[in-house]
Amino acid sequence: MNNQHQERLALLLQYLEKEQIDLAIVISPKSVFYYTGFYSDPHERFMALVLDLRNQHHYLFVPALDLEAAEATSSIKKIIPILDEQNPYQILLNKIGEGVQTIGLETKNFSLYQQEQFNLFIPGFLYQDIGEFIAAQRMKKTPDECRMVQEAVYVIEKVLTEGINRVQVGMKEVELTAELEYLMRMYGAEGPSFSTIVLSGEKSSLPHGHPDQKKINRGDFLLIDMGVILNGYCSDITRTFVVGEGTAEQKKMYDIVRESVQAGINAVKAGHTAGSVDIAARNVIKDNGYGQYFNNRVGHGLGMEVHEEPSIHEKNKLVLEPGLLFTIEPGIYIPGYGGVRIEENVYIEETGNAKVLTSFSTEFTLLGL
Repeated sequence: MNNQHQERLALLLQYLEKEQIDLAIVISPKSVFYYTGFYSDPHERFMALVLDLRNQHHYLFVPALDLEAAEATSSIKKIIPILDEQNPYQILLNKIGEGVQTIGLETKNFSLYQQEQFNLFIPGFLYQDIGEFIAAQRMKKTPDECRMVQEAVYVIEKVLTEGINRVQVGMKEVELTAELEYLMRMYGAEGPSFSTIVLSGEKSSLPHGHPDQKKINRGDFLLIDMGVILNGYCSDITRTFVVGEGTAEQKKMYDIVRESVQAGINAVKAGHTAGSVDIAARNVIKDNGYGQYFNNRVGHGLGMEVHEEPSIHEKNKLVLEPGLLFTIEPGIYIPGYGGVRIEENVYIEETGNAKVLTSFSTEFTLLGL
């Protein structure tokens, strides 16, 4: 992976030189991982990849407690540990010195507090957003990265296969959530890629609802949305089931969403726009009279983070190209009744065609019979 990190960093450095940026500070932990191979969540502590274009020096600033891990995994070998009692901005200034005029920053990840500290220790600098370039670079996945996501998909599908066999009438949503997250660890995942969503009955109409003490009852929709992190890459899958016997209305809703997902997949081709994928999936739901019950985007990018670029919404004119990896997850959500969502992970191969990474069945499935 070191060569891959060096290639990624070389492209960023070319961009910074072109933009005449003196100093770049990358503070998003996932972006630091992308360029160095070292990952840590520093919480409130300061961590950054610092690229000094004036002298071509590259530094990785880490909390002192992460020094050993950084030395073992980082492709950047000039590692600056920061003790908890030290001021990280003073340490940064001591290392880079005076005379910085333009700093490249990921402005979406830069807090007002951090800006105040930079103004105090490096007064008078101008900043330029480099976050869009980094997001665009990370958005295009290599075949190796696709394989990493695929491995994470394999794990979450094993979890789902075993997990649905543990569903029982009367089980609480939080109990099933605990079972699923236990299985994630048992199958080798680093952990969930986001807070696992288990929603039953009328609560399944909440696209991002939270599992609670509600019991899973016969006749309920059961919506499960989850993913894992494996080797730094994420998976994200949603399937919706019915517990016991389903009604004609439940099956009708389900079949429409299933058709919508397939329409979205069919629309994925290099040269088409991201918006066209959303529109293709959305029109199936609209044409069947449920348009008012689907009011969010149809998908999002997936990689080192569970939500990345591109955003698959109907107004996104981004032209799709090989290397893009994203979800397609339309749904129908009827307040007070319930909802259905089916989510697939899709990668655009060099041929320009879509490869569906998720393989768990989308057949209408009854549980607990």
